[in-house]
Amino acid sequence: MAARMETITSLQNERVKRVVKLQRKASARREAGLTVIEGAREVSRAIENGWQPTELWVFPNLGKNADDFSKHWKNEPEIFQTLENVFNKITFRENPDGVLAVGPLVGKKLSDLELPDNPLILVAEGVEKPGNLGALLRTADGAGANAVIIADPATDLNNPNVIRNSIGTLFYLPVAEATTDETIAFLKERGVRILSAVPDADAVYTETDLTGPLAIVVGAEDQGLSNVWKQAEPAPTKTSKPWKISEVKIPMLGKNDSLNVSVSAAVLLYEAVRQRAVLRKASRS
Repeated sequence: MAARMETITSLQNERVKRVVKLQRKASARREAGLTVIEGAREVSRAIENGWQPTELWVFPNLGKNADDFSKHWKNEPEIFQTLENVFNKITFRENPDGVLAVGPLVGKKLSDLELPDNPLILVAEGVEKPGNLGALLRTADGAGANAVIIADPATDLNNPNVIRNSIGTLFYLPVAEATTDETIAFLKERGVRILSAVPDADAVYTETDLTGPLAIVVGAEDQGLSNVWKQAEPAPTKTSKPWKISEVKIPMLGKNDSLNVSVSAAVLLYEAVRQRAVLRKASRS
């Protein structure tokens, strides 16, 4: 059974004001160590993957209740049932389905990432739009990436719009935040090859080997990747693993000279997935 339920009817309730503040301000989320998840699907995915809400808000007239989510939580959260006007106050998404949860911030340090021997990693540098970052996470999950690294973050990973646009896959994936320099050092240390897409590259992505330990790096659409990536050099030590940076291009056959960042990431990730599947099949024959 769900925990004791409290009904909140006033828009001036301090808890209502706190949720609205968490929705709007990254500084409030960082200070409280809390984020907000909207939507039954997103909340369910988060809880199923070990995220423990501290509060669950429901508007029962839309057909949801707290017991729908109690199967996977370890510690029962506080449950708040609201009237429609209160729920509309705390929710920011269009066509809400009557479920909202508050709980711990999501995100790891680089040192917390556990990678297999042949990892496929997506690195997103300086992506500003929450919708784009959420779409990148969704793409990485779809392609079976082993981790996502947000380098030099330009938007809050726990922004409710990131969570919404990832459709909750943020809670499936190991996602770490770090500076670009820290990210490059991390990849170097593990011998992970870096691949970036640039319009003037000589090599076409389909003609490039995307097997082996690989990090696909994408940048903000307006500025692209910082020069740090091009300037990085392998550390000349005896213990260094083989490491290099490769640039490829995605042919643009129309008027535009680039794709949306999440589309570019999808093209490269799925080509890596295809090549790895071909290699596995060949090794078994």
